[in-house]
Amino acid sequence: MRVLRLLAWTFITAGLVIAGLAVAGYWLYRDAEGTGPLASVTTVVIPPHSGITAISTLLGEQGVVRRPLEFEAMARLSGRGGELKAGEYEFPAGASTMQALEILASGKTVKHRLTIPEGLTSADILNLVRNAPALDGDTGPTPQNGELLPETYVYSYGDTRRELIDRMRHAMTRTLAQLWAERRTDLPLTEPRDAVTLASIVEKETAREEERSHVAGVYINRLRLGMRLQADPTVLFAVSGEGSAKPDHPLTHADLAIASPYNTYVNKGLPPGPITNPSKASLRAAVHPERTDDLYFVADGGGGHIFAKTLGDQSRNIAQYRRMTAAEGDGTPIIAEPEAPPPQAASPIPAALPGPPPPPPPRPAPQQQASRIRHCRAEPGHACPH
Repeated sequence: MRVLRLLAWTFITAGLVIAGLAVAGYWLYRDAEGTGPLASVTTVVIPPHSGITAISTLLGEQGVVRRPLEFEAMARLSGRGGELKAGEYEFPAGASTMQALEILASGKTVKHRLTIPEGLTSADILNLVRNAPALDGDTGPTPQNGELLPETYVYSYGDTRRELIDRMRHAMTRTLAQLWAERRTDLPLTEPRDAVTLASIVEKETAREEERSHVAGVYINRLRLGMRLQADPTVLFAVSGEGSAKPDHPLTHADLAIASPYNTYVNKGLPPGPITNPSKASLRAAVHPERTDDLYFVADGGGGHIFAKTLGDQSRNIAQYRRMTAAEGDGTPIIAEPEAPPPQAASPIPAALPGPPPPPPPRPAPQQQASRIRHCRAEPGHACPH
């Protein structure tokens, strides 16, 4: 009889314990699904190698969960404790304990974005990277201008600055290789770096997408004819210590004569290297310039440019621009005298690919004494007289 009573009490006790655990589990789960204490969106960084207890404590300290022990219990009971990952996480307002657990187990960390504007020097880009939040370490040595691709880059908390700079460098390498392989084959550019140098000048000359290839076409024509580029951005680069400082004055006539390999008012051809980090659009314009006969352009006062084929047209456009700026009270702009093309310069680049040559004229009847004829061999930029 006593044994039966003992067994009965055992079953009753076990039943009560099970019922109590069930009630407690139901209450725990219901509470874990309830609205959490966060009043607004909060970001929390989970350090590497943090255990369940440390994570629970941190979430409690940051106000993400009301009861850290409840979070720890749910993590262990659900079997997801081993899935919790380090990183920076964003928790919405009112996030429940179960939501917080799901966010940490998903590994979906906060993504930061850093936009690199086009036309910056490498030193300027490194300054942006230094000041970007959530990155680790230094930037390393300053890359050469033209090595980094302006773009928007996504990164996570703890990524290093050097890794981000390397991504910019690799992006430029891939983009340049692709565009150089697709370039027009008749360009006076001998290597990919020439394209980057030209693109960097185009980048600083115009911010209008529709003008980039036209500006590039003008510079290609001048390169073909051996004319100086006369590009103001290269002079600004020279007077600013090759991009190491910001110019402290507008360009002067004296600046246009500065002794620098980057001064394209003095030196023919492209400067020694890029003056900025050009965008993909400017790189594309450099390797696919517009086919045009234009050799000149000048600002139109509205952010764009007026293009000209001849020195006379350019001189008239400059005079018109000076009158306009004087009427608006902006003073007389510094504009150097445009360079004349070489004598007897042929159309530098055809508007379309040339067709088949015309048939040769009929052979004249032989004469008693052959006249002495000076033969001419057509060369780029020069036409044979007829």
